[in-house]
Amino acid sequence: MNTKLKVVAYDPSWVQTYEMLRSFVFPVVCDIIVGIDHVGSTSVPGLAAKPIIDMDVVVATQQDLTTAIERLATLGYVHEDDLGVKGREAFIPPDNLVWHHLYACTVDNTDYKRHILFRDYLRSHPEDAKRYGSLKMALAERFSNDRAAYTLAKSDFVLEILQRTGRP
Repeated sequence: MNTKLKVVAYDPSWVQTYEMLRSFVFPVVCDIIVGIDHVGSTSVPGLAAKPIIDMDVVVATQQDLTTAIERLATLGYVHEDDLGVKGREAFIPPDNLVWHHLYACTVDNTDYKRHILFRDYLRSHPEDAKRYGSLKMALAERFSNDRAAYTLAKSDFVLEILQRTGRP
């Protein structure tokens, strides 16, 4: 994976890539999931994004989360623990798939709820999505070699949107 930060114009093929990845994961977790959600900027039509699909495998209970981790390993996913986000388990994808971010969490996970609120807000407010895309493009240029600074620089916008949803 390229280490230089790159944000590009929206690509409609991201939907098909998500569907392909979802179809790959679904069979091993279908009996324990609440859902598999396309989250992050690639899930918002028209929004500029890093060209990496983000997916959340959502389960009901902590036991189901443990089971999901075990089953995803059978597909070649490597569990990375929570990477500092409590209750959200991260995975490295198998080599034979396009690079993507896969997470697993319970349906009551705070970060999952924020992902969905933020995504749904931007989907229904295209002007704010456009504003966010412009911000991301400018920040990616400014912080092309510093992902942490890029993420931090977006945080005020993200918090503003979450406050508009009533759930910061």
